[in-house]
Amino acid sequence: MKFRILALIGIVFSFASASFADEKQISTGFFSNKAVSGYDTVAYFTDSKAVKGKKKFKTEYQGADWFFASQENLDFFLKEPEKYAPQFGGYCAFGLAMGHAVSSDPQQWKIVDGKLYLNYNAGVKERWEENIPELIADAISEYPKVIGPYK
Repeated sequence: MKFRILALIGIVFSFASASFADEKQISTGFFSNKAVSGYDTVAYFTDSKAVKGKKKFKTEYQGADWFFASQENLDFFLKEPEKYAPQFGGYCAFGLAMGHAVSSDPQQWKIVDGKLYLNYNAGVKERWEENIPELIADAISEYPKVIGPYK
């Protein structure tokens, strides 16, 4: 079973990413400009859960559309977007550590040292949680090669 999961992760990473520093700064869908698939990034911090945002509470930041569950959360984000935006532009933290820009599942998240990290799926998140500090360092190192200058 582990071999199948690892093989699947490898296939996903090879088809879902490019290592040419030409990725968008913010991960959005192929047919959408929604950051974090339309989830409210402030809610991870205030509600400790993934909450879908609403169209009426929307802003543009770094070329993507960000949605929030309330005006209050939108206001928090507008005051400090760098505090609430996920690390690595919302790309999968584990995938980036492996040198690939991979989309993430907003249901697979963790706040570490006050920063929001997302992962591709539950299995990948489990692997990432085995060595978070080293994998964050690896992702920071790989970011310029995959996405561009690290912000």
